[in-house]
Amino acid sequence: MSDFGSALSVTSSGLRAQAARLRHVSENIANADTPGYQRKTVSFEADTATRDGQVSVSPVQLDRSEGQKIFDPSHPMANASGNYMGSNVDMIIEIADAREAQRSYEANLKMFDQTRQMSSSLMELLRK
Repeated sequence: MSDFGSALSVTSSGLRAQAARLRHVSENIANADTPGYQRKTVSFEADTATRDGQVSVSPVQLDRSEGQKIFDPSHPMANASGNYMGSNVDMIIEIADAREAQRSYEANLKMFDQTRQMSSSLMELLRK
């Protein structure tokens, strides 16, 4: 594969990975008030099949930290003492993760565009 093709595949794998991360962060934010919801996380790992720097997203993992106990005896999920388990989503962490994923996505997009422009410029030079 050419250097330009390799660069484009690496940046596109980064775009896919950050898009997956943003999708899970948005699911966490949407379910922050859902009782018993566990925060979803993903991590990135080097794609060993390609060996050119591409990344892939690991399977979704659930955050095992315990959610907050909420006292509301009228809630249908409340136990005998009037408590039920809320979600373990921390909005500050989710917003920070979303911002980081967005910036990483934008950086990968910029690299993709730069590589495409360099490839086009090279083709124009070769035509002359």
